[in-house]
Amino acid sequence: MRLTILGGGGFRVPLVHRALLDDARRDAPGRCTELVLYDTDSERLRVIESVLAAQSKDVPGAPVVRLADTLDDALRGTDFIFSAIRVGGTAGRVRDERIPLSEGVLGQETVGAGGVLYGLRTILVALEIAERAAAVAPDAWLINFTNPAGMVTEAMTAVLGERVIGICDSPVGLVRRASRALGVDPDAVSYDYVGLNHLGWLRSLWFEGRDLLPGLLADAAALGAFEEGKLFGAEWLQALGALPNEYLHYYYFRRETLRSVTESVKTRGEFLDGQQGAFFAEAADRRPEQAYELWERTRLQREETYMSESRAASGGWERDSCDLDGGGYDQVALALMRAISRNEHARLILNVPNGTTVPQLAPDAVIETVCEVGADGARPLPCAPLREDQLGLMLQLKAVERASIEAAVYKDRDAALRALALHPLVDSPAVAARILERASTT
Repeated sequence: MRLTILGGGGFRVPLVHRALLDDARRDAPGRCTELVLYDTDSERLRVIESVLAAQSKDVPGAPVVRLADTLDDALRGTDFIFSAIRVGGTAGRVRDERIPLSEGVLGQETVGAGGVLYGLRTILVALEIAERAAAVAPDAWLINFTNPAGMVTEAMTAVLGERVIGICDSPVGLVRRASRALGVDPDAVSYDYVGLNHLGWLRSLWFEGRDLLPGLLADAAALGAFEEGKLFGAEWLQALGALPNEYLHYYYFRRETLRSVTESVKTRGEFLDGQQGAFFAEAADRRPEQAYELWERTRLQREETYMSESRAASGGWERDSCDLDGGGYDQVALALMRAISRNEHARLILNVPNGTTVPQLAPDAVIETVCEVGADGARPLPCAPLREDQLGLMLQLKAVERASIEAAVYKDRDAALRALALHPLVDSPAVAARILERASTT
């Protein structure tokens, strides 16, 4: 099997490679034998190549790594395409965050005005990738991790249909942590999770015929033992009757989070811009033979500081050591590829067209929910009806996503203004207009 990674010079690529090496050690049937990397930044691509070389040293059967010169070269003949690009680099993320903050509203990478700006910059590039994939690799499956993942996946479905599937590590992390808090094996539970990317809720957690979530919600001590419980607090989680995705902290505690972000010396984007820039410079210019050690040290610091503003806003606490392994999106991607290539049926939380899962949304609207996956792709499973507060947020954010896609595809300023102004974290159309004007001139 051949896997192509677009954004192959990205910092998190070694995590996917690490998961592929686990398959190689087990000599798993249908495993990846060739890994093709493509990136517009050739220097970063070479650094990541050196990290992968060190990581796969002495691993029999490790995938052969090849660097592609062009997009078509990377895509042609591949079985799976993993898209993890960052249009504008980390410098673009810094602007996406700082411009809204200058207007007193949140500017996070995928949430709020920052997420809209990122989507507007990314969608056309994602569509170009989808069109080239359809032309030169029509039988390949495209796994999208490019943020904003739900919005970008929905745009790409217009070209690739069911052959594009979006993934995210947040939902699987939530299920894993909730299961551990209950003392049960995360691989032995079933669950109801539904929403949009970075806007979803875990609403049941079944083990041996019983829904354990009500008991977890009633146990303040157990809730305080894992990340989402600490973020949202037992009182609010008990009132909600569900466990929200961690990114909902920006919505439920917008005032506290905004204050924490504005009081920080650096935004998350500024931190990563500096940290990753330093890593790539040192690995390329001064210590290429130690690239893997530098990467691992940098990765751990990145995980330790993940969502630090939200953690500060909820009282200040450190992440558990078991949550510092890199998140889990690599495992979701590998599980998805195995299920499709080997027809090994699996249930995964993915970003796919809604169909009839949420009747109030259009069938082609991409949602994030539990899917049955096999050789024919991913199919969303039925879910319990959404509560009005959950549905209301989904409908409003889906309107924002669709307006963003319309704005990018048709270069429609009115749609872009609508996308920004209708976002629940932007409190004025006048503010939205100023954000849009500044973004278009920087």
